[in-house]
Order: sequence, then structure tokens, then C-alpha cells
Amino acid sequence: MHRVIRASIFNHRKITIMKLSQRFVRMLIMMLAGVTLTFVSCQKESSTTTQADETNFGNISSESDAEAESVFDDVFDNVLGVNGDVGIGGTGVFNRSAQDLSGNRTDSLGNACFTVTVTPLNAPNLFPVKVVIDFGTGCTGREGRTRKGKIIAIYTGRITVPGKSVITTFDGYYVNNTKVEGEHKIENQSTSNIWAYAVTVTNAKLSKPNGNFIQWNSSKVITQTEGLGTVLFPRDDVFSVSGETNGAVKKDSVYYQWSAKTIEPLIKRFSCYWIVKGKIGIGRTNTDAAVIDYGNGDCDNKATITINNVTHEITLY
Repeated sequence: MHRVIRASIFNHRKITIMKLSQRFVRMLIMMLAGVTLTFVSCQKESSTTTQADETNFGNISSESDAEAESVFDDVFDNVLGVNGDVGIGGTGVFNRSAQDLSGNRTDSLGNACFTVTVTPLNAPNLFPVKVVIDFGTGCTGREGRTRKGKIIAIYTGRITVPGKSVITTFDGYYVNNTKVEGEHKIENQSTSNIWAYAVTVTNAKLSKPNGNFIQWNSSKVITQTEGLGTVLFPRDDVFSVSGETNGAVKKDSVYYQWSAKTIEPLIKRFSCYWIVKGKIGIGRTNTDAAVIDYGNGDCDNKATITINNVTHEITLY
């Protein structure tokens, strides 16, 4: 009799546990159903905002890539333009329109504007040599850019000689109130038939006064297509530029990362301060979210951005 009572108590506990387990399972199913509904709802909401976010991404990343491209294209022109001993001379801020009749470097008003210091690093040998272009507290060029601070370039040899290179860094350097940091390298990869430069920009950062910034890396090959027969007259030189970039931008409350590739080679002329032609695709993946079009060859500071078949114009930095 004692054993029967114990068995009955055991069975009662077993039934109670089964009921609790079934109740728990039902509650768990209801909770999972609620989570699933919430997840589906969030998915729908996310897909609704993705298109708008993609448009915003395309605009901000394209404008940022174009700004960085413009700033470092200017560095390229200035580093090659110093003089005929280290470069080709007469390009960038060193072209004739940026100098007065006595050869002084001048600003947009014709005032003495920046200085150049040349220091051999292994005297009495000319190379390697450090060249500092010092824009002081501010110098507005004829093209409208205001530069201040220093561009510091170290040349292993004259950059027009195959195998030679120049590495450029910056000291308190600003373009239009944007602080420029990073490393810019030009390496001459010319052959007997082709004049070409490999140009890399590493760990670049363009910082705005309001805390916004652009981070940028670039790997390009610049090949000369016109002007090879006039070595002493660089202003008729035309180059084709192809390669890839990647970057990140913080603008107010958003932060985007992107990559870019050349769709049509960019065309740059030393007679113009801006890239005049070519297209770049911008995206987060292999799909282009936006296309930057630098125009049909006219020398101006305009480009267009196309996103979802909608095109608008931007002003190059």
C-alpha cells in the first residue's frame, strides 16, 4: 500500500511537469512568433530606407572622392612643376601665370606668395634632395584655391628619369581651410615607348573645421598621351589616368566607406588645373551606386554625379 501511494505521488508530479512543459512550449512558440513578426517588420522598414540611404551614400561618397582626387592631383602638378632639376618645371603653382615678370611666385593679386627651399640630403650630391614649398599663412592661386602651410617632397633623382621617385608629405598644409595629411608618392615607370608614373596616396586625411573628414587611399597609373615631342614645354602635355581608390567619410551624423574604380580613363592636361574628362564608378560592392563624369574635355571645375539615373552638377575642390 505504501508503494502504491508513492507511485501515485510520482505519477502526479510527472503529469504536472508535463503540463508545465506543454505550457512553456506554447509560450515559447508565441514568443518566437512575435520575434519573427518583429524581424519581418524591421526587414521591410530597412528595405524602405535602404534606397534613400543608397542615394545619400552615392552623393556624399562621390563628392568626397572627387574632392580627394582634386586635392592630390594638385599635389602631383606642384611636385612635378618645381623646376627642371627635380621635375619638368612650370606646372601647378609654378606655371607662368602664377609668376610675375621677375619670376617671383605670386598669388591671384600678383603679390609674392610662397617660397621654395631646396636642401640636398647628401651634399655635395644633388640627390636625394628635399624641396619645401611654403605657402605661409595663406596664398590664393589664380585658379581660386587658397593654400597655406608646407608641401615637403623628397626626390631620389629627377622624376623624369625612369626608376626615380618622389615622396611628398605635409606640414600644417591646408587647401581652402581643409587640412591635408598623408603620403603621396610618384614613381617613374616609363619605358622607351611610354612615359608613365605610378602614383599612390596612402593614409590621406582631409579634415574640415567642423569635425567632418575624408580618409582616402589611391593607386593610379598616369600615362602620357600627348606632348612627348616637346620636353621643354610641359603645358601641352596630356595624361591618361586609371586605377582604384577607397575611402571613408564622416559628414555630420553619417559615416560611409566606399571603393571606386576608373570606368573611362581620366584625362588631365597641364594647361588646366582640373581633370577635364573621364568617369569613375563609386560603390560599396561590385555594383556602382554612383558615377562621376568629369566632362567632355573642357577646362573647368565642374563634374556631374549620376545616381539612379538622376544627374546633378558639382564644383571640383
